[in-house]
Amino acid sequence: MKSFFFFCYVSFCLLLSLPSQGQDSAQAPLNRYDAATAAHPPKKAALRSALLPGWGQVYNKKIWKVPIIYGALGSSGAIFFYNLNNYQDTRFAYRVKYNMRVNRTDSALFNQIKPNLQPLPEESLKYYRNQFRRDIDYSVLFFLVLWGLNVVDATVDAHLKTFDVGNDLSLRIAPGYSETASTHGLSLRLTIGK
Repeated sequence: MKSFFFFCYVSFCLLLSLPSQGQDSAQAPLNRYDAATAAHPPKKAALRSALLPGWGQVYNKKIWKVPIIYGALGSSGAIFFYNLNNYQDTRFAYRVKYNMRVNRTDSALFNQIKPNLQPLPEESLKYYRNQFRRDIDYSVLFFLVLWGLNVVDATVDAHLKTFDVGNDLSLRIAPGYSETASTHGLSLRLTIGK
């Protein structure tokens, strides 16, 4: 069953990377913005980054971001497994101590409790168990948020591929008379083009 899902995932990724066939060649000429967007669609970057973290950044040619993404996701994953292991240990210790007190059973399992948890009272174990359970939920939430930020970063970066920062842009502060407000003062003048 796992191999079937892996086969579907790889097939889907390969289909996304294939260029589309049968495009209409009799389209109207595109302006510079539309041509850049058609050559580098943000939707493709977002979809790639959603499927595999960092793939959208590689598509945008921002490979330096990939270690940051995997570092953040890896840290969140490591925190998840740390909390999961501690949750399982404290849950087991609490269950054994509870059964020993209430049902007078499981005294043979007391030696299987981790040595650092054996001296703790039952209420402390219950408190730690609940804390680790809450931290597991938070680490999953942070993992999903970081994955989503990865997709947003790839999408925004793909949209900014068409952003033009040329030499013909200028912003000046100039004193003078404003015809719009009919007053004298400082004005900001934005010149686009020549």
